[in-house]
Amino acid sequence: MKSSNKALGLTVAGILAAGLSVSANAVPEQPTEWEKCAGIAKAGANDCGALDGSHGCAGQAKEDNLAHEWVYVPAGTCDKITGGEVKAVKPAKS
Repeated sequence: MKSSNKALGLTVAGILAAGLSVSANAVPEQPTEWEKCAGIAKAGANDCGALDGSHGCAGQAKEDNLAHEWVYVPAGTCDKITGGEVKAVKPAKS
């Protein structure tokens, strides 16, 4: 009986340890900087005003991937997206 209780205890401890290590890595680190990435926004899904001044609010992009519409992405991401062009970088809120 003693060895089965010990085995059960070790099994439970192993499951808990595995669960903690998986959950610790499930969420990536928060970005320390954001990029204003133009040319990748979907219609109606842009962040804030257009770069060409055609409108001043979020969600007003008329078409997908217009060069003057942008969204914030984590720094270093925009250049990895086809059609993306970095227009500005800003620090993340802490």
